[in-house]
Amino acid sequence: MPRNRRAFKQVDVFTAEPYRGNPLAVVLDGIGLADAEMQQFTDWTNLSEATFVLPPLNDQADYRVRIFCPGRELPFAGHPTLGTCHAWLEAGGLPKGHTVVQECGIGLVQIRREGHLLSFAAPPRRKVGPLDPADVDLITRGFGLSADDIIDHAWCDNGPRWRGVLLRSAELVLALKPDAAILAGLDIGVVGPRAKVGVVGHHPTVETSPSVEENVAFEVRAFFPGHSGMVEDPVTGSLNAGLAQWLIGAGHAPPNYIASQGTAVGRAGRVYVESADGEIWVGGESVTCIDGHVRI
Repeated sequence: MPRNRRAFKQVDVFTAEPYRGNPLAVVLDGIGLADAEMQQFTDWTNLSEATFVLPPLNDQADYRVRIFCPGRELPFAGHPTLGTCHAWLEAGGLPKGHTVVQECGIGLVQIRREGHLLSFAAPPRRKVGPLDPADVDLITRGFGLSADDIIDHAWCDNGPRWRGVLLRSAELVLALKPDAAILAGLDIGVVGPRAKVGVVGHHPTVETSPSVEENVAFEVRAFFPGHSGMVEDPVTGSLNAGLAQWLIGAGHAPPNYIASQGTAVGRAGRVYVESADGEIWVGGESVTCIDGHVRI
């Protein structure tokens, strides 16, 4: 069966340096593709997500995007939101207003542009409050932690069912070695097949100028169930959005801060969090690594 030649970009998100962030496949023309074709292509890329740009259904939106990960479609995800917007703008997309408005499964998402930095307004969490004691017990055992290692914990579910855990220090976060057997049990039997865990820890006290690299306030790691046990995501926009809402609201974080993610897997992701206009904005830079066409 003949396949259409479609504009395509592979974008590295939450980094200005190629191959140091979280990669994303963006098909800039998803018109006419069936769900099964989108899923098949996503699985083939062997990336955490692929997106497909479509004309908006809502008149307020600049474009519509469908976000797929291996095995299923997602209503929202952070690095696909920023990476798709970067690719759309780079390909000549012109927003209707001062912000870019993306339409996706959870509705309309506002995206701000400040130089090379793109930021999305964190969507509301679908579930809030502390984790169940049984979840905390499994997470503690699965990461080899003690009860004193955990400062606080909360649901950070904004589509992906993230569970947030705040540890004593960034060093403790970076030293984690997840036990796939215990945490796989969390996925299968205790919290469901889409359960995810986000771990965050404070870096030492830093300067106030966001231009200084040492100003990174938190180290973040994200783990989720995969085909061969727990998988670690390099840099995660949705998790950082949910974490920001929780950490700022609970007084664990200042209104504006920088988070580092990906250190443990050889990346150098930087996530910029800012509270403004009654919203929490989650941003980062993106860089295009592959630019061309695919046949789908």
